[in-house]
Amino acid sequence: MTATYTFDVFTSLDGFGSTTGNWGGYWGKQGPELLQRRLGTYTDDHRMVFGRRTIELFEQMLADSTEESDVRDAWVTRMINLPATVVSNTLAEPLDWPDVTLVRGDAVDVVARLKEESEVPLRSHGSLSMNRALLAAGLVDLIQVTLFPVVTGQTGTEPIFHGAADFDLELVEGRTLDGRTQELIYRPTPHT
Repeated sequence: MTATYTFDVFTSLDGFGSTTGNWGGYWGKQGPELLQRRLGTYTDDHRMVFGRRTIELFEQMLADSTEESDVRDAWVTRMINLPATVVSNTLAEPLDWPDVTLVRGDAVDVVARLKEESEVPLRSHGSLSMNRALLAAGLVDLIQVTLFPVVTGQTGTEPIFHGAADFDLELVEGRTLDGRTQELIYRPTPHT
């Protein structure tokens, strides 16, 4: 049996994964339901999968943060302590992550192998270009989109699906958190 792979991503309504503006973490829209839901999502065992750029961003955010900052929310602490695989041909060990395996090679080949070998579900938070390649290769089973009620037309960076192939999405689950933020879980299939 192959492990399920979930591409987990935060986005603004206009499809950006981050911003250069002064929005703050979660675009300033975090609330207790969102944080509790995120912690629940990461309570079960998973193996995290990251690309080079995302692990470097996480390492830097953690190094720059304090225990009281949004970066140290309970779900983030849980995610950090899950086993992780980082796919990179340029990074060198050691990485500043508790339980990490650095794997060289093509992400499609690495994740295909992980899906066959892993006894727990696989999950990636961020890693946009890697996950677009995995989508194109048919390796993403679920896309979990947390949609924040903001438009970042002037300050948005990193379009989530820029350059991705066309996909039809079957809504598997959807919920509203804190009366404003949408969590949508889709099953992607290539659009023909």
